[in-house]
Amino acid sequence: MSVSSAIRARDQRSKPLALLEGKVLIPEHEVFDRARRAWNLAVDHRPAAVVVAESVDDVVATIQLAQEHGLRVAVQGTGHGAAAHGSLEDAILLRTDRLRAIQVDPERRIARLEAGVTWMEATEAAAQYRLALLAGSAPDVGVVGYTLGGGLSWLGRRHGLAVNSVHAIELVTADGRVLRADEDHESDLFWALRGGGGNFGVVTAIELRALPITDVYAGLLWWPIDRGEEVLHCWRQLTERELPDELTTVGRFLQLPELPEVPEPLRGRSFVVVEAFHLGEPAHADELLAPLRALDPESDTLDVVPVEALSHLHMDPERPVPMVGDGVLLSELPARAVEQLVIHGVGSPLISIEVRQLGGELARPQTGGGALSAIGAPYALFAVGVAPDLQMGRAITDSIESLLSAMEPWAAAEMYLNFAETRRDPESLWGEHAYRRLRQIKAHVDPDNVICANHPIAPA
Repeated sequence: MSVSSAIRARDQRSKPLALLEGKVLIPEHEVFDRARRAWNLAVDHRPAAVVVAESVDDVVATIQLAQEHGLRVAVQGTGHGAAAHGSLEDAILLRTDRLRAIQVDPERRIARLEAGVTWMEATEAAAQYRLALLAGSAPDVGVVGYTLGGGLSWLGRRHGLAVNSVHAIELVTADGRVLRADEDHESDLFWALRGGGGNFGVVTAIELRALPITDVYAGLLWWPIDRGEEVLHCWRQLTERELPDELTTVGRFLQLPELPEVPEPLRGRSFVVVEAFHLGEPAHADELLAPLRALDPESDTLDVVPVEALSHLHMDPERPVPMVGDGVLLSELPARAVEQLVIHGVGSPLISIEVRQLGGELARPQTGGGALSAIGAPYALFAVGVAPDLQMGRAITDSIESLLSAMEPWAAAEMYLNFAETRRDPESLWGEHAYRRLRQIKAHVDPDNVICANHPIAPA
């Protein structure tokens, strides 16, 4: 009997179904389409059922229900990164966005965050105690998914990947066990979870070490897009200097649409921008950024801002939108690569093409780290466009594929999981040795591959 049939028949023999009464949604339910929706509205997943979990017990019951009906379980917090998932027709989509508890221990500098917590909620909670977490660039991204995939923070060149700040992880495994993984418990699983994505169980809460940081010198330098080549060459030369780990910069094209949520001075205009984030004295950053300021930017917003404001400076959308995006890591960024960015970016349907400066602590493998503790490539590129219909989606996909093809001569062999919106060779995400170990751990904790992630790891 399928999940849908069991619900219609009110199958009293199914213990997990009884435990989840009113929380399992099938296609006939009025709110099913809303419940299955990913953050990226261009993704059209059609799972066998959706469960909206409100407790760890609901998670356990969902896994039991899936086992009972021969289904897999796909987990969705906010629904970012959903494009790489593939079909979910044989899966229950387990939503964890109602698990929202936050606890901050200011003495131990540990934040415990349940699976549905977003970065804006987490950073604001930590800031109340004059603490900071290694948050991402968008306020509505889920803490758990971002961290399991590595976690690129604006503070990362100084403090490393967010996954290295994990103190403990609470999860439910594919056989329904509730576990806590940390340095002293479930050590293999703890290693795999830190960078292996959502392959090893349903994470219900995560504990992160916080930092005593209250503010950062940060902002954007803006120029009209027709100065893109000049500005990006100058920025590229800046990143090739021996910059302190405290400074992170981004070179970016922004082609902003005519939408009400875009501020009036920017609406419908196109820019080349350099974003800068500095942990230290503003005067030191000003000295380093002087060559860019010498190019007379139209606007300069650098200022000392509260650390929680960093989630808004990158101007990522703060509500679900239909989009197509993808990325690549770059092993170098010579002048010819910048020329290709200009050729494939200016006038394209892409709303944003960004190149993030990596290096520093992000590139240094951590003793005792997990499956991913560092990124060796010095740059990360990500391109994205808004796709309100199939025709625009195809145009954006073609533009991204053309851009990534043009950047192929400088592409790194490795890839960062959270910037991969399409399926990749698993060894490019984790490396040969780490991937082999991840497969062995997957075979131990989930031999039947019940838990499915957007970048899957097959049991060995």
